[in-house]
Amino acid sequence: MTAPDPGADDRAVQPRRGLRPVTEQTRVTTAELFFDLVFVFAFIQVTTLMTTEASGLGVLHGLLVLTMMWWSWSLFAWLGNRVRANYGLSRFVLLAVTPVMFTLAVNTREAFTDEPGGLYSPLFFVASFVTLRVLYLALRWYASPALRGRDRIALVAPMLASALLLLAAALLPRSGLGERTMQVGQVVLWVVAVAVDYGVGLAVRVSERAVFSARHWAERHNLIVIVALGEVLVAVGIAGADLHNTPGLILTSALAVVVAGALEWIYFDLSALSGEHALHEAGPARRVALARDGYSYLHLPMIAGIILLALGLKHTPSLVVAAPTFWRGDPLDPLGRYAMYGGVALFLVAHAAFQWRLSRLVRALVWPRLVAAAVLLAMLPVTGRISATRALLWLTVICVVTAVVEFVVSRGQRRRLRQALADEAEGTCSGDTGLGGPAG
Repeated sequence: MTAPDPGADDRAVQPRRGLRPVTEQTRVTTAELFFDLVFVFAFIQVTTLMTTEASGLGVLHGLLVLTMMWWSWSLFAWLGNRVRANYGLSRFVLLAVTPVMFTLAVNTREAFTDEPGGLYSPLFFVASFVTLRVLYLALRWYASPALRGRDRIALVAPMLASALLLLAAALLPRSGLGERTMQVGQVVLWVVAVAVDYGVGLAVRVSERAVFSARHWAERHNLIVIVALGEVLVAVGIAGADLHNTPGLILTSALAVVVAGALEWIYFDLSALSGEHALHEAGPARRVALARDGYSYLHLPMIAGIILLALGLKHTPSLVVAAPTFWRGDPLDPLGRYAMYGGVALFLVAHAAFQWRLSRLVRALVWPRLVAAAVLLAMLPVTGRISATRALLWLTVICVVTAVVEFVVSRGQRRRLRQALADEAEGTCSGDTGLGGPAG
């Protein structure tokens, strides 16, 4: 029923030697922040994989890798909301997981096809993936002594199935199959592996007490969104690092930062507040469902949209070519414009779905995002006939206008949400916050 943390019950969270349980007041720890730093590099590697292959297949490869990485991150997000990550055994396990996650990220660019020379990277990618999951399972079992046999099977079975599928995909290039058949086979095996993990996450029943701190849960996901947006800035910086300082480079870089800032504004100005409040207000069973749907599942397309935006920026001519002209320069190539505009549209639609799922209070305010996404998709044919700089300028205008419109129309809700969260943080929040009832 819930995402990555099946089979718990309330007795499973009693303190054990070397562990400290999470409470409602728990915040994100420095150990978790250190682990999340690896994803700065991991997201860069995903974008680099897409850029290197420079094709629709490369984008698909990158999204599949991102999806598996996100599931691995989500496992530890659920676990970190059960036992504190900066104490005792949890801290040691997370410190051990961090270099494993980094190794997985290092092998990301060759997760499907190994480059000549050196070790066979696809196998090392799978080995890192399996090691990551084994470390998670070891701590998960120790932290939950009341797990029953069927609960343990529900935790182990999808990991084994995914590992075997990814192993088969890694070995396909050595099977002697034709290139086309091998590529299709790899994608099919990866898609099935993803379906196993995410499908089991939806199907397996979990405890009503799987989310112990609404504040920690919302804050952890807020920070990973910041990490993803940071990848946009890094992508722009890396792309233009070896170019001469031209008007096109300066303008394009500035516009890219404004787009990232607008997306940050859209995410954090209201929806981050409403998400945390919805978790606070929800009963235990509903809190788990909201955490699963709104965060573990709907945050993935948001992150994917940000990564696609970074990919599109890497295809912007003024960021990759030292051309003196920029306003009447070359247009974006098809991959660049679909990634840039489509990525932002995906982010906006997923974010609207997130807001719709989490809270009745702000459902009426999803329309600016949906309108903006529709405008971006409608403009895709136009972006093939104008310069890349103009296309980026129009994207910037749409994102900023969307952010401003949301800010204007949501002033009342924002004030009430901030007050309610302040009251909840102080433990003085009454049953009725005046916000129109519990999360819906």
